[in-house]
Amino acid sequence: MTRTTPPRPYDVEALFPALAEHRRTATRLHPRPGDPKARDSSVAGPMLWPADEPWPVCTAVHSKTTGHLLADVRRARRVHAASEGREKTDEEIAFLATLRAGTHDLPIGDADPIPMLAVAQLWTRDIPDLTGPEGHDLLQVFWCPFEAHGPDRSVDVVLKWRRSDDIGTVLGDQPEPLVVGSPECVPQPCELHPEQITEHEYLGLLPEDLREAIATWEEELLDEDEEEAEADFPTEYAGDLSLAPGWKVGGFATWHLTDPRPVDCTVCGTSMPPLLTAHHVEWEPASESWAPREDLRTDLFLHVITPTGVYLGRGYLRIHTCPTDPFHPHRLSLQ
Repeated sequence: MTRTTPPRPYDVEALFPALAEHRRTATRLHPRPGDPKARDSSVAGPMLWPADEPWPVCTAVHSKTTGHLLADVRRARRVHAASEGREKTDEEIAFLATLRAGTHDLPIGDADPIPMLAVAQLWTRDIPDLTGPEGHDLLQVFWCPFEAHGPDRSVDVVLKWRRSDDIGTVLGDQPEPLVVGSPECVPQPCELHPEQITEHEYLGLLPEDLREAIATWEEELLDEDEEEAEADFPTEYAGDLSLAPGWKVGGFATWHLTDPRPVDCTVCGTSMPPLLTAHHVEWEPASESWAPREDLRTDLFLHVITPTGVYLGRGYLRIHTCPTDPFHPHRLSLQ
């Protein structure tokens, strides 16, 4: 099904023509739980992975048996999905009550390699803002499902760019870790409904005179809303007019929890824009501004607002790549 983002409440470039210089397209992925296939763009679907190529593994030293059994995480999600709209059975309640993180007796050491989770498979044919190395039409994303890596204590990410014509026999049974650090590290298999939109730069990175003009306009708009008592949630540049929530490719990064910081390539120093953003909600519950028209139904609300089940950092994980050479090491940022 198509997903359609409503027009923004105001034409922000008509209000502030200077914003035309701070515009960039993004592709909202609109993941929805489903049954994607190996030749589809997906979140957490099967990968078009060559049978003769080693699967990505995490070799970092960290606890690999303490957490949740992956099989239990998936069973719990099936229980929640099956019980939507009804009371859970005693058996379902009893099972969910047993789901606590613990140390599992498995023949795995902290230094042993474990398979990474398949996170996303993205085709350039489906996603207009997916640009990679010349001639490569497929991006595969993996991460270690333990927030135990680097100074930010996040997941470790592996990117694989491919030429799909070079793939021969596809791997059937694809490896998975037995234990994950938390259920929020495990994406739910989702089909994608890509939609290209226009974004505008994060407020804090705009020129000072433009920021001040936007702030004045927001204050005037708030005064009008209060006088007319028309808006429970007044329109704001940051929340409604600039950056889309949800999973997306391209666009800009939000820095709403920290001061903006440069994300530059460690090889050539080029500024690295976000390639992929993984956000825990499709839109903020306090406002339906970014909710696709097709999803504005009360029976769908809980089903679609957190479709992937992923919650990393404080809600946002961004993967940045070098526009000069996508094979240069990627970087992560969290919000």
